[in-house]
Amino acid sequence: MGHQVVIFDFSVIRGLWETRVKKNKERQRKEKERLEQSALEKIKQEWNLILECRKKGIPQSKYLKNGFVDINEKNLDTGGKTPQLKKSHALSDGANKEQNKFIFQLSGEQWTELPDSLKDQIYLKEWHVYNTLIQTIPAYIALFQDLRVLELSKNQINHLPAEIGCLKNLKVLNVSFNNLKSVPPELGDCENLEKLDLSGNMEITELPFELSNLKQLTFVDVSANKFHSIPICVLRMSNLQWLDISSNSLKDLPEDIDRLDELQTLLLQKNKLTYLPRALVNMPKLSLLVVSGDDLVEIPTAICESTTGLKFVSLKDSPVETIVCEDTEEIIENEREREQVEKEFMKAYLEDVRERESTPSYTTKVMLSLQL
Repeated sequence: MGHQVVIFDFSVIRGLWETRVKKNKERQRKEKERLEQSALEKIKQEWNLILECRKKGIPQSKYLKNGFVDINEKNLDTGGKTPQLKKSHALSDGANKEQNKFIFQLSGEQWTELPDSLKDQIYLKEWHVYNTLIQTIPAYIALFQDLRVLELSKNQINHLPAEIGCLKNLKVLNVSFNNLKSVPPELGDCENLEKLDLSGNMEITELPFELSNLKQLTFVDVSANKFHSIPICVLRMSNLQWLDISSNSLKDLPEDIDRLDELQTLLLQKNKLTYLPRALVNMPKLSLLVVSGDDLVEIPTAICESTTGLKFVSLKDSPVETIVCEDTEEIIENEREREQVEKEFMKAYLEDVRERESTPSYTTKVMLSLQL
Protein backbone atom coordinates (compact mmCIF):
# COMPACT_ATOMS: atom_id res chain seq x y z
CA MET A 1 0.00 0.00 0.00
CA GLY A 2 1.30 3.40 -0.87
CA HIS A 3 1.86 6.27 1.52
CA GLN A 4 -0.28 9.38 1.64
CA VAL A 5 0.60 12.47 3.63
CA VAL A 6 -2.07 15.16 3.71
CA ILE A 7 -1.41 18.53 5.30
CA PHE A 8 -4.38 20.79 6.02
CA ASP A 9 -3.89 24.57 6.00
CA PHE A 10 -0.38 24.49 4.59
CA SER A 11 -0.18 28.28 4.83
CA VAL A 12 0.01 28.05 8.63
CA ILE A 13 3.13 25.88 8.45
CA ARG A 14 4.60 28.17 5.82
CA GLY A 15 3.91 31.17 8.04
CA LEU A 16 5.74 29.51 10.93
CA TRP A 17 8.69 28.82 8.61
CA GLU A 18 8.87 32.44 7.43
CA THR A 19 8.65 33.73 11.01
CA ARG A 20 11.47 31.43 12.13
CA VAL A 21 13.66 32.51 9.22
CA LYS A 22 13.16 36.19 10.08
CA LYS A 23 13.84 35.62 13.77
CA ASN A 24 16.96 33.58 13.00
CA LYS A 25 18.35 36.30 10.69
CA GLU A 26 17.68 38.94 13.33
CA ARG A 27 19.46 36.84 15.97
CA GLN A 28 22.44 36.39 13.65
CA ARG A 29 22.61 40.13 13.01
CA LYS A 30 22.51 41.01 16.71
CA GLU A 31 25.10 38.35 17.53
CA LYS A 32 27.41 39.69 14.84
CA GLU A 33 27.10 43.23 16.22
CA ARG A 34 27.71 41.98 19.75
CA LEU A 35 30.86 40.12 18.73
CA GLU A 36 32.21 43.09 16.80
CA GLN A 37 31.82 45.27 19.88
CA SER A 38 33.23 42.76 22.34
CA ALA A 39 36.79 41.76 23.16
CA LEU A 40 36.12 38.23 21.88
CA GLU A 41 36.65 39.27 18.29
CA LYS A 42 40.03 40.80 19.12
CA ILE A 43 41.05 37.68 21.05
CA LYS A 44 40.00 35.54 18.10
CA GLN A 45 42.15 37.61 15.73
CA GLU A 46 45.11 37.36 18.09
CA TRP A 47 44.69 33.58 18.35
CA ASN A 48 44.49 33.20 14.58
CA LEU A 49 47.68 35.21 14.20
CA ILE A 50 49.44 33.05 16.81
CA LEU A 51 48.38 29.90 14.96
CA GLU A 52 49.62 31.38 11.70
CA CYS A 53 52.97 32.19 13.29
CA ARG A 54 53.33 28.61 14.54
CA LYS A 55 52.28 27.20 11.18
CA LYS A 56 54.90 29.24 9.35
CA GLY A 57 57.63 28.81 11.95
CA ILE A 58 57.91 32.53 12.72
CA PRO A 59 58.81 33.71 16.25
CA GLN A 60 55.66 35.07 17.82
CA SER A 61 57.65 37.77 19.61
CA LYS A 62 58.20 39.48 16.28
CA TYR A 63 54.57 40.54 16.28
CA LEU A 64 54.35 41.71 19.87
CA LYS A 65 53.82 45.40 20.57
CA ASN A 66 53.97 46.55 24.19
CA GLY A 67 53.50 42.94 25.27
CA PHE A 68 50.41 42.33 23.12
CA VAL A 69 49.94 40.71 19.72
CA ASP A 70 49.76 43.31 16.96
CA ILE A 71 46.68 42.21 15.00
CA ASN A 72 47.16 45.03 12.49
CA GLU A 73 50.07 43.12 10.96
CA LYS A 74 48.66 41.87 7.65
CA ASN A 75 51.61 40.21 5.95
CA LEU A 76 53.55 37.60 7.85
CA ASP A 77 57.27 37.47 7.08
CA THR A 78 58.23 34.16 5.55
CA GLY A 79 61.92 34.58 6.28
CA GLY A 80 61.82 32.40 9.39
CA LYS A 81 60.31 29.39 7.64
CA THR A 82 62.24 26.23 7.19
CA PRO A 83 62.69 24.94 3.62
CA GLN A 84 60.24 22.11 4.35
CA LEU A 85 57.57 24.54 5.58
CA LYS A 86 58.18 26.76 2.57
CA LYS A 87 57.75 23.84 0.20
CA SER A 88 54.57 22.62 1.91
CA HIS A 89 53.05 26.08 1.91
CA ALA A 90 53.98 26.64 -1.73
CA LEU A 91 52.38 23.36 -2.79
CA SER A 92 49.16 24.23 -0.91
CA ASP A 93 48.97 27.68 -2.45
CA GLY A 94 49.72 26.24 -5.88
CA ALA A 95 46.90 23.70 -5.63
CA ASN A 96 44.40 26.37 -4.55
CA LYS A 97 45.42 28.71 -7.32
CA GLU A 98 45.23 25.92 -9.88
CA GLN A 99 41.69 25.06 -8.80
CA ASN A 100 40.43 28.63 -8.48
CA LYS A 101 41.73 29.84 -11.80
CA PHE A 102 39.03 27.82 -13.60
CA ILE A 103 36.17 29.33 -11.55
CA PHE A 104 34.75 32.83 -12.00
CA GLN A 105 32.74 34.29 -9.10
CA LEU A 106 30.90 37.60 -8.95
CA SER A 107 28.28 38.98 -6.57
CA GLY A 108 27.02 42.29 -5.23
CA GLU A 109 24.60 44.93 -6.45
CA GLN A 110 27.45 47.22 -7.48
CA TRP A 111 27.81 45.09 -10.62
CA THR A 112 25.57 46.14 -13.52
CA GLU A 113 27.57 44.33 -16.21
CA LEU A 114 30.25 41.69 -16.45
CA PRO A 115 33.87 42.94 -16.33
CA ASP A 116 35.57 43.39 -19.72
CA SER A 117 38.51 41.23 -18.67
CA LEU A 118 36.21 38.19 -18.54
CA LYS A 119 36.27 37.74 -22.32
CA ASP A 120 39.99 36.92 -22.15
CA GLN A 121 39.51 34.02 -19.71
CA ILE A 122 37.95 31.51 -22.06
CA TYR A 123 39.62 28.63 -20.20
CA LEU A 124 37.10 29.00 -17.34
CA LYS A 125 34.99 25.97 -16.47
CA GLU A 126 32.49 27.57 -14.09
CA TRP A 127 30.68 30.90 -13.76
CA HIS A 128 29.01 31.76 -10.44
CA VAL A 129 27.25 35.14 -10.76
CA TYR A 130 24.52 35.95 -8.26
CA ASN A 131 22.80 38.86 -6.47
CA THR A 132 23.90 41.45 -9.03
CA LEU A 133 22.07 43.97 -11.24
CA ILE A 134 23.45 42.46 -14.45
CA GLN A 135 20.77 42.32 -17.18
CA THR A 136 22.47 40.71 -20.17
CA ILE A 137 24.86 37.87 -20.90
CA PRO A 138 27.26 38.87 -23.72
CA ALA A 139 27.47 36.94 -26.98
CA TYR A 140 31.16 36.20 -26.37
CA ILE A 141 30.03 33.46 -23.99
CA ALA A 142 30.24 31.23 -27.09
CA LEU A 143 34.04 31.32 -26.72
CA PHE A 144 33.93 29.45 -23.38
CA GLN A 145 34.00 25.96 -24.84
CA ASP A 146 35.19 24.37 -21.56
CA LEU A 147 32.32 25.79 -19.52
CA ARG A 148 30.63 23.10 -17.40
CA VAL A 149 28.62 25.13 -14.86
CA LEU A 150 26.72 28.37 -15.48
CA GLU A 151 25.16 29.58 -12.21
CA LEU A 152 23.38 32.90 -12.78
CA SER A 153 20.70 32.97 -10.08
CA LYS A 154 19.15 36.09 -8.50
CA ASN A 155 20.27 38.70 -11.01
CA GLN A 156 18.29 40.93 -13.40
CA ILE A 157 18.92 38.96 -16.60
CA ASN A 158 16.11 39.53 -19.11
CA HIS A 159 17.25 37.26 -21.95
CA LEU A 160 19.74 34.57 -22.84
CA PRO A 161 21.81 34.97 -26.03
CA ALA A 162 21.44 32.46 -28.85
CA GLU A 163 25.20 31.85 -28.55
CA ILE A 164 24.54 29.83 -25.39
CA GLY A 165 23.86 26.92 -27.73
CA CYS A 166 27.60 26.80 -28.51
CA LEU A 167 28.39 25.49 -25.03
CA LYS A 168 28.52 21.80 -25.95
CA ASN A 169 30.10 20.77 -22.64
CA LEU A 170 27.68 22.64 -20.38
CA LYS A 171 26.17 20.39 -17.68
CA VAL A 172 24.46 22.84 -15.30
CA LEU A 173 22.47 25.95 -16.21
CA ASN A 174 20.81 27.91 -13.40
CA VAL A 175 19.10 31.18 -14.31
CA SER A 176 16.54 31.10 -11.51
CA PHE A 177 14.96 34.25 -10.10
CA ASN A 178 15.82 36.57 -12.96
CA ASN A 179 13.56 38.42 -15.41
CA LEU A 180 13.44 35.94 -18.30
CA LYS A 181 10.29 35.77 -20.40
CA SER A 182 11.51 33.17 -22.89
CA VAL A 183 14.28 30.68 -23.58
CA PRO A 184 16.24 30.59 -26.87
CA PRO A 185 15.69 27.43 -28.98
CA GLU A 186 19.47 27.22 -29.40
CA LEU A 187 19.65 25.96 -25.81
CA GLY A 188 18.59 22.62 -27.29
CA ASP A 189 22.08 22.34 -28.79
CA CYS A 190 23.64 21.97 -25.31
CA GLU A 191 23.46 18.22 -25.72
CA ASN A 192 25.29 17.38 -22.46
CA LEU A 193 23.11 19.50 -20.19
CA GLU A 194 22.05 17.57 -17.07
CA LYS A 195 20.43 20.22 -14.86
CA LEU A 196 18.21 23.13 -15.94
CA ASP A 197 16.77 25.62 -13.42
CA LEU A 198 14.47 28.36 -14.74
CA SER A 199 12.45 28.82 -11.56
CA GLY A 200 11.26 32.15 -10.20
CA ASN A 201 11.33 34.14 -13.43
CA MET A 202 7.57 34.65 -13.06
CA GLU A 203 6.89 35.29 -16.77
CA ILE A 204 7.96 32.22 -18.79
CA THR A 205 4.92 30.61 -20.46
CA GLU A 206 6.48 28.06 -22.84
CA LEU A 207 9.68 26.24 -23.71
CA PRO A 208 10.87 25.79 -27.31
CA PHE A 209 10.36 22.34 -28.83
CA GLU A 210 14.10 22.21 -29.62
CA LEU A 211 14.76 21.44 -25.96
CA SER A 212 13.52 17.92 -26.75
CA ASN A 213 17.11 17.25 -27.83
CA LEU A 214 18.31 17.47 -24.22
CA LYS A 215 18.32 13.72 -23.60
CA GLN A 216 20.84 13.93 -20.74
CA LEU A 217 18.67 16.16 -18.56
CA THR A 218 17.80 14.60 -15.21
CA PHE A 219 16.65 17.72 -13.35
CA VAL A 220 14.25 20.44 -14.57
CA ASP A 221 12.85 23.21 -12.36
CA VAL A 222 10.42 25.64 -14.02
CA SER A 223 8.46 26.53 -10.88
CA ALA A 224 7.10 30.03 -10.21
CA ASN A 225 6.38 30.91 -13.83
CA LYS A 226 3.22 31.01 -15.99
CA PHE A 227 3.02 27.60 -17.63
CA HIS A 228 -0.53 26.49 -18.50
CA SER A 229 0.59 22.96 -19.34
CA ILE A 230 3.67 20.78 -19.14
CA PRO A 231 5.75 21.69 -22.22
CA ILE A 232 5.86 19.06 -24.97
CA CYS A 233 9.65 19.15 -24.98
CA VAL A 234 9.73 18.15 -21.30
CA LEU A 235 7.65 15.04 -22.05
CA ARG A 236 10.39 14.01 -24.49
CA MET A 237 13.25 14.27 -22.01
CA SER A 238 13.68 10.53 -21.61
CA ASN A 239 16.14 10.60 -18.66
CA LEU A 240 14.27 13.13 -16.54
CA GLN A 241 14.20 12.19 -12.84
CA TRP A 242 13.09 15.42 -11.14
CA LEU A 243 10.43 17.82 -12.45
CA ASP A 244 9.29 20.85 -10.44
CA ILE A 245 6.51 22.77 -12.18
CA SER A 246 4.85 24.07 -9.02
CA SER A 247 3.48 27.62 -8.66
CA ASN A 248 2.27 27.85 -12.25
CA SER A 249 -1.16 27.85 -13.92
CA LEU A 250 -1.65 24.16 -14.71
CA LYS A 251 -5.28 23.05 -14.97
CA ASP A 252 -4.61 19.48 -16.07
CA LEU A 253 -1.83 17.01 -16.83
CA PRO A 254 -1.24 15.32 -20.18
CA GLU A 255 -2.59 11.79 -20.49
CA ASP A 256 0.76 10.64 -21.84
CA ILE A 257 2.75 11.88 -18.84
CA ASP A 258 3.80 8.27 -18.30
CA ARG A 259 6.28 8.78 -21.16
CA LEU A 260 8.55 10.02 -18.37
CA ASP A 261 9.29 6.51 -17.18
CA GLU A 262 12.49 7.56 -15.34
CA LEU A 263 10.77 10.29 -13.33
CA GLN A 264 11.15 9.93 -9.56
CA THR A 265 9.92 13.27 -8.18
CA LEU A 266 7.03 15.35 -9.53
CA LEU A 267 6.16 18.63 -7.77
CA LEU A 268 2.81 20.14 -8.80
CA GLN A 269 1.72 22.16 -5.77
CA LYS A 270 0.22 25.64 -6.16
CA ASN A 271 -1.49 25.01 -9.49
CA LYS A 272 -5.18 24.71 -10.41
CA LEU A 273 -5.42 20.97 -11.03
CA THR A 274 -8.90 19.47 -10.62
CA TYR A 275 -7.96 15.85 -11.32
CA LEU A 276 -4.96 13.56 -11.70
CA PRO A 277 -4.69 11.21 -14.68
CA ARG A 278 -4.52 7.48 -14.07
CA ALA A 279 -1.37 7.43 -16.22
CA LEU A 280 0.59 8.43 -13.10
CA VAL A 281 0.15 4.86 -11.86
CA ASN A 282 2.08 3.62 -14.90
CA MET A 283 5.25 5.50 -13.93
CA PRO A 284 7.36 2.75 -12.32
CA LYS A 285 9.98 4.95 -10.66
CA LEU A 286 7.75 7.75 -9.39
CA SER A 287 8.39 7.87 -5.63
CA LEU A 288 7.21 11.35 -4.61
CA LEU A 289 4.18 13.24 -5.93
CA VAL A 290 3.22 16.61 -4.43
CA VAL A 291 0.02 18.45 -5.39
CA SER A 292 -2.24 21.17 -4.01
CA GLY A 293 -5.44 19.55 -2.89
CA ASP A 294 -7.58 22.68 -2.86
CA ASP A 295 -9.17 22.17 -6.30
CA LEU A 296 -8.82 18.41 -6.69
CA VAL A 297 -12.15 16.64 -7.15
CA GLU A 298 -10.80 13.34 -8.42
CA ILE A 299 -7.78 11.30 -7.33
CA PRO A 300 -7.35 7.80 -8.78
CA THR A 301 -7.59 5.28 -5.94
CA ALA A 302 -4.68 3.41 -7.49
CA ILE A 303 -2.37 6.32 -6.66
CA CYS A 304 -3.13 6.10 -2.93
CA GLU A 305 -3.00 2.31 -2.96
CA SER A 306 0.08 2.01 -5.12
CA THR A 307 2.39 -0.85 -4.19
CA THR A 308 5.46 0.98 -5.50
CA GLY A 309 6.03 2.90 -2.24
CA LEU A 310 4.84 6.19 -3.78
CA LYS A 311 4.60 9.03 -1.26
CA PHE A 312 1.58 11.08 -2.31
CA VAL A 313 1.47 14.50 -0.64
CA SER A 314 -1.67 16.60 -1.00
CA LEU A 315 -1.14 20.08 0.40
CA LYS A 316 -4.03 22.25 1.52
CA ASP A 317 -2.71 25.70 0.73
CA SER A 318 -4.91 28.63 1.75
CA PRO A 319 -4.69 31.66 -0.57
CA VAL A 320 -2.24 34.31 0.51
CA GLU A 321 -3.65 37.80 0.93
CA THR A 322 -2.47 40.15 -1.80
CA ILE A 323 -1.48 43.65 -0.72
CA VAL A 324 -2.76 46.26 -3.14
CA CYS A 325 0.13 48.20 -4.57
CA GLU A 326 0.24 50.73 -7.39
CA ASP A 327 3.74 49.72 -8.44
CA THR A 328 3.45 46.50 -10.48
CA GLU A 329 7.19 45.89 -10.34
CA GLU A 330 7.07 45.99 -6.54
CA ILE A 331 4.27 43.39 -6.53
CA ILE A 332 6.31 41.08 -8.75
CA GLU A 333 9.41 41.56 -6.60
CA ASN A 334 7.47 40.77 -3.41
CA GLU A 335 6.01 37.67 -5.07
CA ARG A 336 9.45 36.58 -6.22
CA GLU A 337 10.87 36.99 -2.72
CA ARG A 338 7.99 34.98 -1.25
CA GLU A 339 8.60 32.21 -3.80
CA GLN A 340 12.25 32.06 -2.76
CA VAL A 341 11.29 31.55 0.88
CA GLU A 342 8.70 28.93 -0.07
CA LYS A 343 11.24 27.00 -2.15
CA GLU A 344 13.56 26.87 0.86
CA PHE A 345 10.68 25.60 2.96
CA MET A 346 9.65 22.96 0.41
CA LYS A 347 13.23 21.75 0.10
CA ALA A 348 13.41 21.17 3.86
CA TYR A 349 9.96 19.57 3.89
CA LEU A 350 10.72 17.18 1.02
CA GLU A 351 13.96 16.10 2.67
CA ASP A 352 11.94 15.34 5.79
CA VAL A 353 9.41 13.28 3.80
CA ARG A 354 12.10 11.32 1.98
CA GLU A 355 13.88 10.45 5.21
CA ARG A 356 10.82 8.69 6.62
CA GLU A 357 11.18 4.97 6.11
CA SER A 358 7.47 4.41 6.58
CA THR A 359 4.47 6.71 6.71
CA PRO A 360 0.97 5.78 7.92
CA SER A 361 -1.50 5.75 5.05
CA TYR A 362 -4.06 8.55 4.90
CA THR A 363 -2.41 10.60 7.60
CA THR A 364 -4.62 13.62 8.20
CA LYS A 365 -2.16 15.78 10.08
CA VAL A 366 1.62 16.08 10.03
CA MET A 367 3.63 18.05 12.56
CA LEU A 368 6.76 19.35 10.83
CA SER A 369 9.58 20.56 13.07
CA LEU A 370 12.41 22.53 11.45
CA GLN A 371 15.43 23.59 13.47
CA LEU A 372 17.25 26.62 12.11
